[in-house]
Amino acid sequence: MKSPAKTKPSSTRTKKARSLPAPAVGNDPLRSHSSIVLDGPDRASSRAMLYPVGFKEADFKKPVIGIASTWSMVTPCNMHIDKLALEAQAGANEAGGKAVIFNTITISDGISMGTEGMKYSLVSREVIADSIETVVGCQGFDGFVAIGGCDKNMPACVMAMARLNRPSVFVYGGTILPGCLTSAGNKPVDIVSVFEALGQHAAGRLDDAGLHEIESCAIPGPGSCGGMYTANTMASAIEALGLSLPNSSAQAAISKEKVADCRAAGAAVLNLLKLGIKPRDIMTRKAFENAITLVIALGGSTNAVLHLPAMARDAGVKLSIDDFTRIGRRVPVLADLKPFGKYMMMELVRIGGTVPLMKMLLDAGLMHGDCLTVTGKTLAENLKNAPSYPAGQDVIRPLSNPIKKDSHLVILYGNLAPTSALAKISGKEGTRFTGKAIVFDSEEAAKKSILHGTVKKGHVVVIRYEGPKGGPGMREMLGPTSAIMGKGLGKDVALITDGRFSGGSHGFVVGHVTPEAFVGGPIAVIKNGDSITIDAEKRAISLNIPAVELKKRLKAWTPRKPRYTAGVLAKYAHLVSSAHLGAVTDADLRGNGS
Repeated sequence: MKSPAKTKPSSTRTKKARSLPAPAVGNDPLRSHSSIVLDGPDRASSRAMLYPVGFKEADFKKPVIGIASTWSMVTPCNMHIDKLALEAQAGANEAGGKAVIFNTITISDGISMGTEGMKYSLVSREVIADSIETVVGCQGFDGFVAIGGCDKNMPACVMAMARLNRPSVFVYGGTILPGCLTSAGNKPVDIVSVFEALGQHAAGRLDDAGLHEIESCAIPGPGSCGGMYTANTMASAIEALGLSLPNSSAQAAISKEKVADCRAAGAAVLNLLKLGIKPRDIMTRKAFENAITLVIALGGSTNAVLHLPAMARDAGVKLSIDDFTRIGRRVPVLADLKPFGKYMMMELVRIGGTVPLMKMLLDAGLMHGDCLTVTGKTLAENLKNAPSYPAGQDVIRPLSNPIKKDSHLVILYGNLAPTSALAKISGKEGTRFTGKAIVFDSEEAAKKSILHGTVKKGHVVVIRYEGPKGGPGMREMLGPTSAIMGKGLGKDVALITDGRFSGGSHGFVVGHVTPEAFVGGPIAVIKNGDSITIDAEKRAISLNIPAVELKKRLKAWTPRKPRYTAGVLAKYAHLVSSAHLGAVTDADLRGNGS
């Protein structure tokens, strides 16, 4: 694809896009927001409050650049981001801006997984996006850098960027180094190794000492979980989208490359201000197609199917889950990365990161080269001189020898999921499964039965009332899927849920079943022993009972009372849309849930 002249690309926008009211704009094009807050005698009180936080007289005439930090000691994914924020601050200041660091929250999926606390995970995406929007909008920042580490940080930062539409750059906090299991010949391990060790322990194949050894070495320091799980998936998607600098998604958390990335991001915001390039100029439909393409090629997380539509909605771009099917028919899986592959993310970093892969995809006509990026150049211009991967590496397969010829992310429809479900099919577990339902109304009950041996070969584990409204919060089922794998049942047991999956989940798994049980979807009326068929080739999921019986059960179904009636989970359950619409909380404000 030839790169066009540097004009702002057109895009397909939703007619009722999420849009903030246009703020008043000052006369200085580089200070269109901060000048309203800081200029003139009547703003003396505003300036007075900024002297104590480090402003000098000259700073009041500079563009004010926010640095949105997700630093926290809650999780190793984010424990180093305070230092990265200082680098981004320095980069913005050196480029002629005045940077202001502010914080937002993060939670830890890995720590809360399998507990009631995990219900807050997806909720945190909305809280982070809302909080960044709130600070940048209130303070009159002219642009900002957003730095994310744990899973929900990434889409949340981008959602805020799209809403505010001020020059901004996303920085990924970076991947963790693998742990080292010395008793197994220095085998690389990570957090998913611990979850799967639980199943091995329950099956009697790993003793207490072995379990303790794995848990104590799996997480050696700062950075996000080390496979092609959700954090690395979304960071890669955002880079392909054009909102990060090249290879930001493929750097170690503690590295000179990540320090340089942060400094460059601070400077890049000033460049975007001068060029007049805003996030919505970059976040076009073609750019989202590029993001989907890279996610598929990398064998990325199912959570991308939840987050990318939510990000697109805030940018006013029309994107549906069916776009994953359309693009997935022609894009192969090329990366041999965990959870279902051989390698950790650091192996991809060592051979050159995502840039050579994007060049491969671009040269094959699978990515749009004319999309604008935060460098101020098009994707094709960024990749023009990109190196190839070193000879002999097998982390990334050639297009002529893919791991899977089409996408591993398979959108399913059928009488069990009239508005869709999402399967993650690597091909290793087969493409079709028929089995007898064993039904659970919570993740905890399912995991207990798996570990105790109640779940057996031929079962389809059904975990329901875990959707966005019913959970609430749509918990990730990493515990149950890891228990299945650890028990050695990965090819003999399937699992379906109206919840979702961690990027670390693998096996014959189907999530995002919609409509969810809490609103009376067919998953709510499955009974133990019912036959269920999952057919990835036909993209179908079926409850094998007569139509008249299904209709009878649905008519007899009665709604359950909400689990929470006050606080953030209650508010979320009341507002959140269906998973197939991105589980957003302002859909009704846009009209018709669109």
